[in-house]
Amino acid sequence: MKVVLFCGGYGMRMRNDRTDEIPKPMQMVGPRPLLWHIMKYYAHYGHTEFILCLGYGAAKIKDFFLDYHEEQSNDFVLHDNRVELLNTDISDWSITFVDTGLESAIGERLRRVRDHLDGDRYFLANYADVLTDAPLDVMIERYHRSGATASMLVVPPQSSFHCVDVAENGEIKEIVPVSRFPIWENGGYFVLSQEIFDLLPPGGDLVADVCGTLAGQGRLYGYRHNGFWKPADTFKERAELDDNYARGIHPWTVWETARAAVTS
Repeated sequence: MKVVLFCGGYGMRMRNDRTDEIPKPMQMVGPRPLLWHIMKYYAHYGHTEFILCLGYGAAKIKDFFLDYHEEQSNDFVLHDNRVELLNTDISDWSITFVDTGLESAIGERLRRVRDHLDGDRYFLANYADVLTDAPLDVMIERYHRSGATASMLVVPPQSSFHCVDVAENGEIKEIVPVSRFPIWENGGYFVLSQEIFDLLPPGGDLVADVCGTLAGQGRLYGYRHNGFWKPADTFKERAELDDNYARGIHPWTVWETARAAVTS
């Protein structure tokens, strides 16, 4: 299936200051940008046709792929001043770059790339700022089995805050970590059908306008994932991912896990 990635937001919570022109998808995690890790995840499961919804920082994203250096993350042989790659990252990827506007909402960005889906009945979508080790093949299979119009990955609450049960007189009855509540958060990985465009108005939102409506009709499926899931929505979160990568802790790199299993 084609993969629509929303890459056009300003990402203000990620940037060091207003002079930081690097868009959120291009922030580094290890030797590659966040966007590359997400695309590599999809490619591992065989989904290599990408549609990038661009906006802020579009030139940075385009330049990265136009001047892509395979040798930075692959073994190679240098002979007679020529590079012979022993592995490849993106040679089988198809990437469509679409300017969807600086101020467009997620739903509007999706509307503006609809023609690039080539009429495919089903497609995948992602906020391009979250990493996970969720089994995408199982997620898709469960979606089709459910008969739903759309599906989203849902994860346990990630907040470190506590909820407080306080009486009218100010007496605190109980303090409970948010993570202990039996609720689920939107994990940002979607499996969608073309039917969603019937519910998506100009300038609309994918979750509020589409998923909210489908949920009320029993046509939205949630794949519950208790494994690794980590957003990179802020500078601190991205720095934590980068630090863990340097220490060899990167459970989202499912392609490396699979390669290790084959060679062992």
